[in-house]
Amino acid sequence: MEPFIRYTAIAAPLDLANVDTDQIMPARFMRRPRDERYVSYGFHDQRFTPDGARRPDFILNQPPFDTAGILVAGRNFGVGSSREAAVYALAAMGYRCVVAASFGDIFFSNALKNGLLPVKLPESTVNALRQAIVTAPGVTISIDLEAQILTAPDGSTHQFAIPGFARDCLLRGLDEIGLTLTLEPDITAFERRRNGG
Repeated sequence: MEPFIRYTAIAAPLDLANVDTDQIMPARFMRRPRDERYVSYGFHDQRFTPDGARRPDFILNQPPFDTAGILVAGRNFGVGSSREAAVYALAAMGYRCVVAASFGDIFFSNALKNGLLPVKLPESTVNALRQAIVTAPGVTISIDLEAQILTAPDGSTHQFAIPGFARDCLLRGLDEIGLTLTLEPDITAFERRRNGG
């Protein structure tokens, strides 16, 4: 997993509330391998017509939002099922951060475990961010995870909170397996002692 320390990227607005994980990652793609096709699964039914053509009216298909690395969404983002693949799909689309007023609890946890930073801010702040993005397409947002500060396009700063353990793992670029592997010397020493060696 790539460490998340500081990140600046074009932001895309998604002015929809209660976006569920089935909208983010339709169930019919769940058994597909995580390969180069994954980029097309995120928001698939909103992004593509039944015959596979890109929908030009969908905001995330429109330049410059189609190259964004930060998604500024509506409240209750990622509600619904517990599918971790929703996070995989967003990452495959190039997102490293989702900003919203609230998230589905399981999505929030899955995001943190997979290197996608979910930033919670007051709804009025999120709405103002989306408006700034729509007014001046191509503007960037900066995230400093060490300081837990988001810098808006107008230069204003907004504090956010991430659980300490998850923040440490993100800063170090460690998922749960990677974290366990950092303890390998201790595990090996314990096994030796336990086996009398």
